[in-house]
Amino acid sequence: MGKGLYISKAVLITCVVAAIGAAATIIALSVVYSQEKSNNVVVTPSSTANPGPSPSTMPSTTPSTPKEPWDFYRLPDSLAPVSYNVTLWPRLKPNADELYIFTGHSSVIFRCVRETDLILIHSNKLNLTTFDGYHARLMGLNGATAPSLKRTWLVVPTQYLVVQLNSKLQAGSMYELFTDFVGELADDLGGFYRSEYMEDGQKKVVATTQMQPTDARKAFPCFDEPAMKAVFHMILIHPQDTVALSNGMNYDPVNVTIDGEKLIQTRFEASEIMSTYLLAFVVCDFTYIGTKPGAEVLIRIWARRKAIEEGQGDYALNKTGPILEFFEKYYNSPYPLTKSDQIALPDFSAGAMENWGLITYRETALLYNPAVSSNGDKEWVATVISHELAHMWFGNLVTTRWWNDLWLNEGFATYVSYLGAHYAEPTWNMKDLIVLNEILGVMGVDALASSHPLSSKEEDVQRPAQISELFDSITYSKGAAVLRMLSEFITEEVFSSGLHTYLEEFKYNNTVYTDLWRHLQMAVDKDGISLPTSLEDIMNRWILQMGFPVVTIDTKTGKITQEHFLLDPASIVDTPSPFNYEWIVPITWIKTGAPEKQYWLVEKEGTNNEMALGPPTDWLVANINMRGFYRVNYDSDNWERLLTKLSSRHEDIPVINRAQVIDDAFNLARAKRVDTTLALRTTKFLNKEIEYMPWQTASRNLDYFYLMFDRSEVYGPMQAYIKKQVQPLFNHFKNITENWTKIPDSHTDQYNQVNAISMACSTGVEGCKELTTGWFKEWMNNSSKIISPNLRSTVYCSAIADGGVEEWNFAWSMYKNAAIASEADKLMYALSCTKEPWLLNRYLEYSLNPAMIRKQDASSTIVYIAGNPIGQPLAWDFIRSKWDHIFNDYGGGLSFGRLISGVTKRFSTEYEYNQLLQFKEDHGGQFGSATTALEQSLERTKANMNWVDMNKKKVLDWFNNEASSSSV
Repeated sequence: MGKGLYISKAVLITCVVAAIGAAATIIALSVVYSQEKSNNVVVTPSSTANPGPSPSTMPSTTPSTPKEPWDFYRLPDSLAPVSYNVTLWPRLKPNADELYIFTGHSSVIFRCVRETDLILIHSNKLNLTTFDGYHARLMGLNGATAPSLKRTWLVVPTQYLVVQLNSKLQAGSMYELFTDFVGELADDLGGFYRSEYMEDGQKKVVATTQMQPTDARKAFPCFDEPAMKAVFHMILIHPQDTVALSNGMNYDPVNVTIDGEKLIQTRFEASEIMSTYLLAFVVCDFTYIGTKPGAEVLIRIWARRKAIEEGQGDYALNKTGPILEFFEKYYNSPYPLTKSDQIALPDFSAGAMENWGLITYRETALLYNPAVSSNGDKEWVATVISHELAHMWFGNLVTTRWWNDLWLNEGFATYVSYLGAHYAEPTWNMKDLIVLNEILGVMGVDALASSHPLSSKEEDVQRPAQISELFDSITYSKGAAVLRMLSEFITEEVFSSGLHTYLEEFKYNNTVYTDLWRHLQMAVDKDGISLPTSLEDIMNRWILQMGFPVVTIDTKTGKITQEHFLLDPASIVDTPSPFNYEWIVPITWIKTGAPEKQYWLVEKEGTNNEMALGPPTDWLVANINMRGFYRVNYDSDNWERLLTKLSSRHEDIPVINRAQVIDDAFNLARAKRVDTTLALRTTKFLNKEIEYMPWQTASRNLDYFYLMFDRSEVYGPMQAYIKKQVQPLFNHFKNITENWTKIPDSHTDQYNQVNAISMACSTGVEGCKELTTGWFKEWMNNSSKIISPNLRSTVYCSAIADGGVEEWNFAWSMYKNAAIASEADKLMYALSCTKEPWLLNRYLEYSLNPAMIRKQDASSTIVYIAGNPIGQPLAWDFIRSKWDHIFNDYGGGLSFGRLISGVTKRFSTEYEYNQLLQFKEDHGGQFGSATTALEQSLERTKANMNWVDMNKKKVLDWFNNEASSSSV
């Protein structure tokens, strides 16, 4: 940090004037902001001197019937921003009204694209200073004359500052609009907000940002749409002993004095041309570790001082350089910036945010301590860093035009994050783990009639809540799955080649998905790859219609058919499809003794004679390594052949396909396409299986049976069967770890050891609970006693479930004092495992108290509690009774929909379905970004009801029979 230089008098006067103007509005802020939260005012007149239309005379702002330009949620195309100059001064201490605020002033230089007498610019929850009675000032540039202002006002529903002019702006001319404002530095995790943490008994405040998708407008007035790219010139004024960061590299900070207060002013290099949602700035007293001077790209990892001193940023620093190098080669394009700052924040709503040059993270996504963090924590850090760095090109350098194509940014970054993580950690098998982590899970969502296509029409995604809804598993995980499928059938090399030309043509600009298809087609043509039709025709079927097919193969005849797969075949699909729910499907398969082959299913049905089987010992499995986004069903004979192969030599079937056979069978059974007992039979070979992927897939599918039956008479026989299956796995890990004293060598074996202990303890395998409660007791008696980081989550949960208030209170104390976020997360989950209802109710009350549970963790905490069969009805009652508070204070988060789906996932009765309907009716319109999640929960509940009615007796009989039979 630079020392003691003082700025020029001219600049100082500017700062003082801004401060005086801001001070005059600070008192008004608390009134305006509280009114805005409690009363959704349509219009705020600019002043009594130059009033805008009064609320009574304003046109209707009903979204469905817009009448005026400011009634629309999309900006008109009449103006194009060129650059911003923004100065902000966040206060890291509350004022007399106990409000944290920031003051600022900004100017935007824009070009008039076509004549207009209206300026619409986004502004949300900012108290704008008036200049001669107006909310803004306008100046002409390069000889242009600025029209005089007629009136200005704020439109709250569409979040605009409206500037109406007495004459028109001229096409081709340049203008500059000035604003001065005060905002609240709230703890709402959006826009310019504050994060708090304790260090050495002292509360520290961080001023930080999260602009995506539509919250840059909460920091300063701006054209807040992704296609409105511009250059940003940032200045931050901040307290002594703090540092300021932004997208660009900082110039030497200088000392300033404003109203007798000694402060620092930090100015930053101009950003690249970019979208508003990628803007970031932070004021904090963090420190960093970084690359040595002279490095081609400066890499710095920022975090709380103690976290850096303890080495928690070392892993991120070591892996960022190699991952950046990987993407430079993968894209065949140099990293566009000179620095890459990455900062771990105590409070952050998402996992991370790809702000260009200043990536923000939750602490759990960037910090790693090998003494405390698990291999899962380490994998999370590697994949999230890889995801965000992938965006530096795909998303930041080239940006989709509108949010309806968010899937292209996020699905792409999710897919290639596994490639980057694989490069950084080549022994982890990351290219396979994408199947478990992304693909299998999202298939359950996309098999609902209430799913949605990857790409929507622009006109269907207008309001901020609609945009926020798109940040879901379809966008991220299905997007990754279909791009992985595409990369597989055209080859990764050709895929990479197409990306390079795409990035070169559109760098610093905006695109739509068809631009990518065109460049990939060029690469396909250049390489001479043969496809059944154009790449665009193939891929549009996967992105413009929701869902995916189930491919049915008859191994007697070689006939192949496809059909839209729905978990509940009786559900009604209201969403029309431009392709009549048919896909062009790349089918890969192997059969006994034969190499892998591929067949394109281009219509509703086809025939491939090679898929017909011969002798009874032959078998066939399709969708090798789950490269395609579809499920596979077979004739009953081939199912029996696969079951026979699994029971005799399961290793002959590739490990991913062993997982796939289980997952397909269970989901086909839920869709009534195969018998449920066939699905259960796919788990019988597990008493000989030691690989992670089949076990994890089986565990997830059996979890559904627990959700449906753990309050019924099925529970006991089910527990007995799973106990019998997991006992050999428990013994296997006991042996290879020399009685739990060693860590397994393989990354996935470390995961499967957790499965072995978790399932063994929950089903009562002899010696398991004694093991976990013993470790926990030792830790309670001596907190320096180390429990293996990989096992902590399951050990904590098992011991707290078996214990009482003493164990719970101890875990709570350790949670509140945890210095490492990943450790706090494990304890946060484990606290939900108690069987004491009163403790669970206490924990629910804590969840909405930010002094107890951080706002970023509130939804997760409630969902964890709902995952406990004792806690589920408590959590459901809790969110219903607190809904207004939850919606108003937590409804803006991108994970809000997860709360609804998490709390209702056990629902399987008419009574629960009616409760959910009543909940929807009681709070009509008050679901925001969780609206789709609510509809999916209703659909899921109805499907669960039907499934339980059909299957309860046969499931009970099967488990009874298997549990009583002798072990293999």
